Amino acid sequence: MPLENKIALITGGRGGIGRAICARFLREGAIVYAADLSEGGSLAAHDDDGTVFVRMNVAEEAEVKAAMAGIGSDHGQLDILVNAAGIEIEKTIEDTSLEEWNRSFAVNVTGTFLTSKHALPLMRKAAGSGTSASIINFGSYDGFIADPGLAAYCATKGAVHALTRAMACDHGPEGIRVNAICPGYIDTPMLQSFFTGDGSGAGGKTIDQLQQAVRDVHPVRSYGTPEDIANLVNWLASDEARYASGQLWVLDGGLSAQVQQMRL
Repeated sequence: MPLENKIALITGGRGGIGRAICARFLREGAIVYAADLSEGGSLAAHDDDGTVFVRMNVAEEAEVKAAMAGIGSDHGQLDILVNAAGIEIEKTIEDTSLEEWNRSFAVNVTGTFLTSKHALPLMRKAAGSGTSASIINFGSYDGFIADPGLAAYCATKGAVHALTRAMACDHGPEGIRVNAICPGYIDTPMLQSFFTGDGSGAGGKTIDQLQQAVRDVHPVRSYGTPEDIANLVNWLASDEARYASGQLWVLDGGLSAQVQQMRL
């Protein structure tokens, strides 16, 4: 098992993508800490999945430091950090309040900063054992192009992309690789919320019609699953990806590869 006895922390670990990552890591032999605001998370599920649950608000430095101290006490190091916690606000900048703007950056950007910052001492210890440590951030294809009505979200993901590159440059010499996964449409509670929200541009379509329209706009004629994301996360976390760092890995079923005007 490629991740056998690796120590991993996944923020947003009780969300749709976070749970899939946790499950994959467990199958690969890792010791997995799932950090989130509640045990049920966005899926409201309370199953004992084999992870160690850590209640943590990624935007609160004291909680992040406490979580890292606990992992350090238990294991003395951290091999893998996945910054999957995130929120989405479906508004233009004109309709976005300053509080909503700041909250978006607090979770999506500051949360990535804080967890990475306080994980670094533990990750240096892991890298010193002869293998690289891995940080995997979550950007979005919305950090390159934009969906309508997601202004703050797009801005935060662009910031995560830039932060990922900077972290890779700074900490690569210490044996810590840093990458970002940039998903497109993934079947999660966040996506289902988008389908029913103002940002979807539903135009009177039913939810089923809107979902099919979204599938049809993808070259692969589907949107992704949390397991699709977990597959890529698993590879980036493993030693097979030892030469992969500082990259923004777009996983969107070819959506952003096509010229949209050609569909008119």
